[in-house]
Amino acid sequence: MRTFGERETYRAPDVWFGQVDVELPDGERVWEPVLRLHQVTVMALVDAQERVLLARRHRFVADRWGWELPGGPVDEGEDPDQAAARIVEDSAGYRAGRVERLIAFQPMADTVGCEHVVFTGREPVQVGDPVEGGRVEWVPLASVPGLIADGQVWSAATLLGLMRLVAMSAPGVSG
Repeated sequence: MRTFGERETYRAPDVWFGQVDVELPDGERVWEPVLRLHQVTVMALVDAQERVLLARRHRFVADRWGWELPGGPVDEGEDPDQAAARIVEDSAGYRAGRVERLIAFQPMADTVGCEHVVFTGREPVQVGDPVEGGRVEWVPLASVPGLIADGQVWSAATLLGLMRLVAMSAPGVSG
């Protein structure tokens, strides 16, 4: 597939929407709608008791509450791991002693450009109080599959990050 150009419909500091002129594998050329957003990062902060820090959030677009990993957009010129550490400290009041990349993905790779990068933070230290709305709780990692099955975890980055973390904690599984 080749691209020949693009035309902008809307631009803001954190979003670009437009159309891209692409040649499909069969040779047909079409204008495809594309949405580009800033890179997003989240952190699965895990303590010594194998509990993960989750925030209870309401998301107005879906008009739904759910448990989420702390996360948000990566600032211009910032590395995703630095952004994840900053966000978990700013929003939840914890600093990770060790940060490792867990998984990266594109939630809608066909029409939306918005890489999500999930990190694991270990050796947490409380450095302040949570500042965002909702509540923040340490949840046993063993209870995460039940939260997912009950529909209490439904955000893509949180789902994939927690599923990867749970899979890696299974006996005989590594990286």
